[in-house]
Amino acid sequence: MADAFIPPAKPIIGDDERAAVDRVLLSGMVAQGPEVAAFETEFAAHFVAGRTVVAVNSGTSGLHVGLLAAGVGVGDEVIVPSFTFAATANAVALTGATPVFVDIESDQFTVDPDAVEAAITPRTKGIMPVHLYGHPARMRELGAIAQKHGVLLFEDAAQAHGAALDGRAVGTFGAFGMFSLYPTKNMTSGEGGMVSFDDVELVRRAKLLRNQGMEKQYENELVGFNYRMTDIHAAIGRVQLAKVDAWTASRQANAAYLDANLAGVVTPPVAEGAVHVYHQYTVRVPDDRDGFVAALKNEHNVGAGVYYPVPNHRLPSLQGFAQNRELPETERAASEVVSLPVHPSLTDNDLERIVTAVNTVTEAGA
Repeated sequence: MADAFIPPAKPIIGDDERAAVDRVLLSGMVAQGPEVAAFETEFAAHFVAGRTVVAVNSGTSGLHVGLLAAGVGVGDEVIVPSFTFAATANAVALTGATPVFVDIESDQFTVDPDAVEAAITPRTKGIMPVHLYGHPARMRELGAIAQKHGVLLFEDAAQAHGAALDGRAVGTFGAFGMFSLYPTKNMTSGEGGMVSFDDVELVRRAKLLRNQGMEKQYENELVGFNYRMTDIHAAIGRVQLAKVDAWTASRQANAAYLDANLAGVVTPPVAEGAVHVYHQYTVRVPDDRDGFVAALKNEHNVGAGVYYPVPNHRLPSLQGFAQNRELPETERAASEVVSLPVHPSLTDNDLERIVTAVNTVTEAGA
């Protein structure tokens, strides 16, 4: 019998989550209600203590709400990496502002502070790094740049629940920080997003924006959206919140095993003072990345993901914002990266198979 396929990612939904959904369904209160309020309080205490969290129906909605609450709009520019999921730049564009793409640094795939500073103009409203793959961006340098130029700092922490730098949690550095709760993230609510703020006025604006501009029914104060999270989703998230630390420890242990045993690929370095939560375990394959991925699957039944093969500045939807910038590290990463399985469902045998597969394929030259 052939070995079972090892998927690159695997959501974990169990009896506890199903029981929580049943509880909400039986209550009759399924829209935004007490479960959402409790989830917001618990999530804030767990990940961004001292901040207030606003729940929304997706990570993209969270970015959009955060930017609008912070006053980003037509005529503004927000500096973002091109090497990330399109939602980062999409959210900027949806405010009417211009996403300005800059290059990444070569080690952690996060935005290069020197490139950020070079891209600042009189129209720059903010800088929005992405804590990509679960590794924190270089927030020390980015915070200093934001302060020097009098611009705002935002955080796309979609993939970084529990990541930290110098003992400080991601999601607490910027005017807002957004965490995604998509099914394959380090924890999920089925779908959803959480946005952390440290300013009460931004919190109020975010809550208005997610609820059609209303604090009181039929007293619409501004033009808003239906970005509300349901109590069904919040109930799932509350259960997952109790499990995420153990899952993160498993991810980190799996990553340590891969670090110690893989050969022929460039394993992900961790910056000094950083806590990496390994949403993805991303290696570089400098030669024939696509052949490498195909060989893992076809010869060893091991899955791998490529995030992201087309940088934002070359996507048809966003290339109009590209401004003819040269982004060599972004292009190199897009052609070399492979994310290997690191999720908590992996067994010891799975890890051994992944190592054997990778080392066999690289030795053979893919």
